[in-house]
Amino acid sequence: MNTIILKTERLILRPIILLDLDYVHELHSLKETDEFNTLGIPNNIDETKLLLEKWIFENNKELTTHFTFAVELNTGNQMIGLIGINLGKVKYKNAEVWFKFHKDHWNKGFATEALKEIIRFGFNELNLHRIEAGCAVGNIGSISVLEKTGMTREAHTRKLLPLSSGWSDNYGYAILATD
Repeated sequence: MNTIILKTERLILRPIILLDLDYVHELHSLKETDEFNTLGIPNNIDETKLLLEKWIFENNKELTTHFTFAVELNTGNQMIGLIGINLGKVKYKNAEVWFKFHKDHWNKGFATEALKEIIRFGFNELNLHRIEAGCAVGNIGSISVLEKTGMTREAHTRKLLPLSSGWSDNYGYAILATD
């Protein structure tokens, strides 16, 4: 069961809960945050609730392999985004990270700060060897975040991501425990 709370200088990362539904629905419904996301804009709040319930279920497994965190400012419980780390095969000691932040909180260093903490958590507490991430080639904001956290671009995969604008190429990033 995921009861892990991670803290940084400005942020608190805590497991997602059902009370986060309205915020998550708003976040997923924003045109700006949907541009490079493969989920698409939900048709209604019930669709978002199903996704949230899945994340909560995964967080609460006895052996959690998919951690989904709400990202809050540490100055008053204001949620500003989501971040997750999904473990791969045990033998490979790897995981994939993802994040989505409200447009009102872009370009303030919050995503970089949260991702650095998730990477630290992955290497120091989950004992991972490799952490990966992917993003659309046009997603300049995410590319910047991934590179600021020390991740290295390793791949360019053609027409991988089904975005609302059509198929997009994907950049693959990774960081090793030894980096």
